[in-house]
Amino acid sequence: MAIPPDILAVERPKNTVVYTYGNGKYGVKKRIGCVRKNGKNYPVNGPTCGHIVNYEYVPIPDEPIERVSQSALVDLKDWANYYLCNKILSDVIAELRVVYHEKDVQTILCIAILRVCEPGIKDYELKCAYEESFLSEYYPGVALSKNSVSSFLNDVGRNCSKITNFMRLRTASVNIDHHILIDGTLKSDESSVNTLSDFSRKARTKGTRDISVWFAFDLEKHEPICSKCYPGNMIDATSYGNFISENNLTQGIIVADKGFPSSSAGNWFSEHKDLHYLNPLKRNSKYIKLYQLRTFQGVLKNNNDVQFSKVYCPKCNRHLYFFRNRNQAAIEEKDWLRHHNGETKAYDDSAYKDKMLEFGTILLESDLDMTPEMAYKTFETRWEIEIVMRFYKSACKFDETREHDDYSVIASEFCDFISTVLTFKLLNLFDKIKILEKMTYKECMKILKKAKKVKATNDDWTLIRLNPSHKEILEQLEIVPKSLETENHPVARKRGRPPKVRPA
Repeated sequence: MAIPPDILAVERPKNTVVYTYGNGKYGVKKRIGCVRKNGKNYPVNGPTCGHIVNYEYVPIPDEPIERVSQSALVDLKDWANYYLCNKILSDVIAELRVVYHEKDVQTILCIAILRVCEPGIKDYELKCAYEESFLSEYYPGVALSKNSVSSFLNDVGRNCSKITNFMRLRTASVNIDHHILIDGTLKSDESSVNTLSDFSRKARTKGTRDISVWFAFDLEKHEPICSKCYPGNMIDATSYGNFISENNLTQGIIVADKGFPSSSAGNWFSEHKDLHYLNPLKRNSKYIKLYQLRTFQGVLKNNNDVQFSKVYCPKCNRHLYFFRNRNQAAIEEKDWLRHHNGETKAYDDSAYKDKMLEFGTILLESDLDMTPEMAYKTFETRWEIEIVMRFYKSACKFDETREHDDYSVIASEFCDFISTVLTFKLLNLFDKIKILEKMTYKECMKILKKAKKVKATNDDWTLIRLNPSHKEILEQLEIVPKSLETENHPVARKRGRPPKVRPA
């Protein structure tokens, strides 16, 4: 097909020839020599060196430019939140490396950190979030595609003895005087494949099947030390002995709830003399009447609203501590009367008088002989475990499982445990520099997410420009060094009206 004259007239490099391809498309090839055939010289065309587009020669670059859609490189990545998480997890990383291969440690860490920095993230979203974060710089080449994560979690769950070894490695660091808070939470699991999913005691109100996730929280370290999941229909008393024995809890003082009677783990406590317990009993326990505990012996020295009585039970070799909080009793009495006003329930004076004896009371049992003040203060700290459960479900959004078979559920809960430990390390750090007095945990994480790094024309990553107040938070967290302006002028004073000069 003949080339139009106006196309041939377009300025192009010497020793080139124009050819057509397709409908109205023209390319330009180099002439690289000639071949002599039958006594004549025939030109030899080389590769295409350019194209003629809109009557203009467009050369092909020597180094081909990769299309954006095909490029796997990301030049703007989340930095500060991932830098901080990776930094404060150094002790957990060391513990993981004792049990797991380095490649497995990196995969577990990436999944756990991503679940903290991107709450509610799905498994199929991990790869994209990993590539857009600095985790891909700290741990390059981690396989986090949907199929890779699925296979990895299944393999980790199959080798669950490694998870147990890791938990025992953490519980070995508990000192004899540490207080260990134990509690569990129900987590929705509607899988019809795994054996952990079952109808729990809350199934009537929730309408879903659950698994039960247990945590042990070290009050002195202020972070979870071990975890394990059980079927949703298993009662706490059944799992209690298995939980502390499998995780090899041999030291400390366990502070549990009414659903964790010491009798369900009596053999374990008798075998380990450095492990103690402080548990509440039912308010209608027979011990109250048997030992006349309602005959109070005095008032707590540090709380004048609380009466106490203390006795030693020789038959069961334990101490009983009975308390009555006057303020709490008034609140419970008011609440009981509000629900027995004749509209919701009929008022019964005999039932009211029976309840009057229980309002505001707590009965504790322990194998330790301690002062009533110490026993009451120790049990009051149990609310800390409720914070663990709340952050586990709300801040991390671990309110339901997204796995199917038993192995994947076990491994996913293991990664969730690492995420929960990381969350409390962040909380402890934020609390240490008193950031939480000004903003919430979620607001802190949102500010960290805004601190990104970009790679421009060179190979160096540069922090993007930040709001001065946000940069100040990064300096307090020691993520970026303090600037000279901050060191010399730590507080920027507000301009104001000059002082008045009073006449003499």
